[in-house]
Amino acid sequence: MNRSKTMTELTEIKQEAWRYMNRIQSGQNENALSSFAYDDTFCEAVGVLESDPIVHTWVHQPTIVLGTQDTRLQDVFFAKEHLEKAGYTIIVRNSGGLAVMLDSGVLNISLIFKDQKSLSIDPTYELMFNLIQQMYSDAPYPIEAKEVVGSYCPGNYDLSMQGKKFAGISQRRLRNGTAVQIYLAITGSGSERATTIQQFYSLAEQTSSETTMTIEPYTMASLSELYGQPLTVQDGENRLINTFNMLGKTLQPKEMSVDEQQRLTKRLKMVYERNDKILYKS
Repeated sequence: MNRSKTMTELTEIKQEAWRYMNRIQSGQNENALSSFAYDDTFCEAVGVLESDPIVHTWVHQPTIVLGTQDTRLQDVFFAKEHLEKAGYTIIVRNSGGLAVMLDSGVLNISLIFKDQKSLSIDPTYELMFNLIQQMYSDAPYPIEAKEVVGSYCPGNYDLSMQGKKFAGISQRRLRNGTAVQIYLAITGSGSERATTIQQFYSLAEQTSSETTMTIEPYTMASLSELYGQPLTVQDGENRLINTFNMLGKTLQPKEMSVDEQQRLTKRLKMVYERNDKILYKS
């Protein structure tokens, strides 16, 4: 597919004002489950409460985020206990995909807007791909969107340079709202993160006769590694804000309404109960 002719632009979302919900600092003191609850709440805010579209940014301390499919592995509870002893938090997200790694060098960005007929599944992925291309227009190599075999949580919209994946895109639709989410590995070692996920699968399938995932750590890198110079999460945030400004969109910090806070309380309860039911058999 020639993406240069099918690219979905951020300008297709007509509103000029976007709410900016920046949780880069506060998120590091919270369990990553909270960020998924926030995204669900923001989907309701735009889909039900008619909020302006929302940009949600967040960062967490070392966490392995499992997909539902991962929780069906034969020895998943053994793997969970082993990695928790090594200092990782293990959670299960409420959307599809496979295991990914979060830490203080990974910036997560969610674009959340009301469902639009023109933005079906693939165009929504393209919208995020286009945003990242513009944020990193000075990249030393072309940014590609295609599956990187051997990476963790592989998909058609893995973002890579020179065959090395630095980001993955997902999306969730809820209550007439769409959240398109990306994790950007900005600092640190991509191969070390991949080795950790490789270890998870090795432990989770140690008594299984079949291996469901083969991780090749060399297929992963951070943007700092790909640029060959130090980049930071703050630099990523600055690039995000500057790109929105360049496109004629404004990011406006705005507190959550009382209604949104009440919905968040319910969403937090739901994601924690679901997580505990799966991982702790409660």
